Amino acid sequence: MIKKYIRTLHLWLGLIIGLLVFIISVTGCFYAFQKEIQDFTDEYRFVIKENKPVLLPSEIRRIVRKELPGKNLHSIKYYKDNHSIEATFYHQVPLYYYIMYINPYSGKVLHTQNMEEGFFPFILKGHMYLWLPQDMGRILVLIVTLLFFTIVLSGFILWLPKNWYILKKRIWFNWKSSANWKRKNWDLHSIIGFYTISFALLFIITGLVWVMPNFANWYHQAFGGEKSLVYEEPLSRHVAPVTNEPLDALYHKYYSSGVNFAHIELHPPETENSSISVVINPSYDTYWRSDYVYYNPFSLKELRVNHIWGHYQEANTADKLLRLNYDIHVGSVLGLTGKIIAFLMSLMIASLPVTGFLIWYGRWRKNNH
Repeated sequence: MIKKYIRTLHLWLGLIIGLLVFIISVTGCFYAFQKEIQDFTDEYRFVIKENKPVLLPSEIRRIVRKELPGKNLHSIKYYKDNHSIEATFYHQVPLYYYIMYINPYSGKVLHTQNMEEGFFPFILKGHMYLWLPQDMGRILVLIVTLLFFTIVLSGFILWLPKNWYILKKRIWFNWKSSANWKRKNWDLHSIIGFYTISFALLFIITGLVWVMPNFANWYHQAFGGEKSLVYEEPLSRHVAPVTNEPLDALYHKYYSSGVNFAHIELHPPETENSSISVVINPSYDTYWRSDYVYYNPFSLKELRVNHIWGHYQEANTADKLLRLNYDIHVGSVLGLTGKIIAFLMSLMIASLPVTGFLIWYGRWRKNNH
């Protein structure tokens, strides 16, 4: 009797949000290989390495501000290899988001990309907001995620076999079976559901961390986290400046220190009391091991913070788990292999609403003919 109610719940929730689960899963598939695809197609992301110094942040700042006058320069990113320098312009209200690619030796602007337009921004908006206004879309995606969690758990309960003979049928598809397409479709739905359940739960948890701040705090505290999850730059006290070009000084500091990094991102202060933030990432493909360091722009003394976005070596297990959230969600934590797994699992999850709908449609058609 209980399974009958669970089956009804599973069916109707699947019919109600199946299309939205399909959209979120398919857009996740496309986005998994965003970096690899763009590195392959966008030539302006790379330059030929030259045997001469790269331009300093102050020089880059003068160049890019001529290209986008009046826009807020959010950051300048330097790579250790043959990447272009990336200057990011970002503002929340009114919203704009540009990345400008500059030859680090000549200062030539190679390309300016509006990050609100193009294929991958379109895919990301579908994945995070279902192409609705952000506030509305975020709430809808949250609701869909919570309901999908219910579908996953109810599906697992319905999958549970009564004996060993049934278990064998529910963990491997018999392609040579003489059963009709309805039975094969049911087997496909059941077997794929079983093999994707752990990944579905992983995608749900890491997704909820983004769209549900209260869940993120609970999740962090459950593993012993004590620091804040809110990214805030510390305020700076006005003192006599030690240099007129603090970004240049910090650039020299890190390039001459022998610190291991794949790229380093310098964020100029955005207000009179803001600090300079520097993000040092030892990896090209992940973000979780980055160091976030903050400096008074006048004295260049380091400023401490009490949130998880600080020095990596100061992060405990709970902090690292939250830092890992994006890399787990897209699979990059395991490199290219992880991204392939995330892609395949997302694709298989996207198939579940399709096979589930066909199961319902087959039964509906039978009952109405």
